[in-house]
Amino acid sequence: MAAKVDYKVIVGLEIHVHLATRTKMFCGCELVYGGSPNSRVCPVCLGMPGSLPVMNKQAYEFAVLTAMALNCEIARFTKWDRKGYYYPDLPKNYQISQYDLPLSHDGFIEIPLEDGSIKRVGIIRAHLEEDAGKNTHELGNFSAVDLNRAGAPLLEIVTAPDMNSASEVRQMAQELQRIVRYLGISEADMQKGHMRFEPNVNLHINKDGQTYKTAICEIKNLNSFRAIERSVEYEVHRQLDEFLETGRTMQIGNKRTYGWDDVNQTTVLQREKEEAHDYRYFPEPDLVPVEMDEAWFEQIKSRLGELPLQKQKRFVGEYGLSNYDASVLTADKATAEYFEKVVQAGADAKRTCNLITQTGQKLANQNNTTVDKLGISPQNLAKLAQMADKGQISATAAAQIFEKMSQQNADPEQIAKADNLLQNSDAGAIEAIVDQVLAENVDAVQEIVSKGKKAGKAQGFLMGQVIQKSKGQANPKVVAEILSRKLAQISS
Repeated sequence: MAAKVDYKVIVGLEIHVHLATRTKMFCGCELVYGGSPNSRVCPVCLGMPGSLPVMNKQAYEFAVLTAMALNCEIARFTKWDRKGYYYPDLPKNYQISQYDLPLSHDGFIEIPLEDGSIKRVGIIRAHLEEDAGKNTHELGNFSAVDLNRAGAPLLEIVTAPDMNSASEVRQMAQELQRIVRYLGISEADMQKGHMRFEPNVNLHINKDGQTYKTAICEIKNLNSFRAIERSVEYEVHRQLDEFLETGRTMQIGNKRTYGWDDVNQTTVLQREKEEAHDYRYFPEPDLVPVEMDEAWFEQIKSRLGELPLQKQKRFVGEYGLSNYDASVLTADKATAEYFEKVVQAGADAKRTCNLITQTGQKLANQNNTTVDKLGISPQNLAKLAQMADKGQISATAAAQIFEKMSQQNADPEQIAKADNLLQNSDAGAIEAIVDQVLAENVDAVQEIVSKGKKAGKAQGFLMGQVIQKSKGQANPKVVAEILSRKLAQISS
């Protein structure tokens, strides 16, 4: 039934990013994740009477830098607001945020789609606020509150409802994670809660010549790309089924919030969403407005650098890499920079890419690090790539040498010699082995000469026999050339 209904998916995202500052947003408490509950608190973040907040300048600069990367207009004057927030995880009963004068607005982000095209998604605003604490429900038949996170600097980014599929929402989330990591403003570890995503989903359904809009539903606090994509997919089908059964549209009832049940792969209704007036915003009386002069603006802008999608496009154009290879290399800034250093040291770009993505990243994952931290100098990896290109070593041997280099950072040629991994390209020596193999496998030769059904398989068998007799040291390219020439001579 659903397949016969014409509808369009509309999704906007609210993203919360924990900024990687040393201290909290409005006090001097150390910002540490995983510490003992309520061990990083003070009168300010506990909301005690008489305590006064002081703005974290680095957090503000991190927020502005991110907004610049998102092509936002940067406000030269902004203020702080109190947002009424009556929950146990924020003891002063309000959150310091920004309401009508956010630090940035009206930007956009470009995201790469699965078909290789680029889509532009609008950014409505990006503003700073403080995070709440964390409620836990695992200690017994009661709730406990850990306030270590209360007051942590939180950048909220609100996109326009420009995404039209679950896949696009996932791509958006991945690109934003890439950006904040490139800028160094957040570790963006979703499992640790450094980034939280909240899709706002509704449908525009065309039926009987009219367009019906389903009520917007916000899915709260998603912390994995898999959960983001699957929750949006589920919510699309849930809203469509609900509309077909009840006719419910956004004119009926408030916006609703849902949680994501990862076990059952369903969204779960939590509550009706508050409107802005429910929060009773008013200007924060204990903090002065922030005024940015041109010198401060330019100083922050100078830290921007090349962003990941720009670097990805450049890798395709400058090094001739596929869009996929370029996206893998640029997923991590340090890895992308390491790749360029290896190429600058004289290595072929495609060979370097293969070594890094196929062997280097596997070793890095095993050691819980990044490729640039494996201890291999760019010069040595470039030499390894050159040896593979010249046919001095096989692809398998290159991977073995790469691993040895990560353990001792020795010269790749020395490792190849010590482990007997150098390929033999001596045509005379290889030709003698080929002659021996042809003489010992007359049936296979006859199958090739007669162009039988198994000719291709027979030639592969002969090739393998030559490599085996050379103890893996014969250069496959030279073997193939000599074998083909010999078989052509026999055929004629």
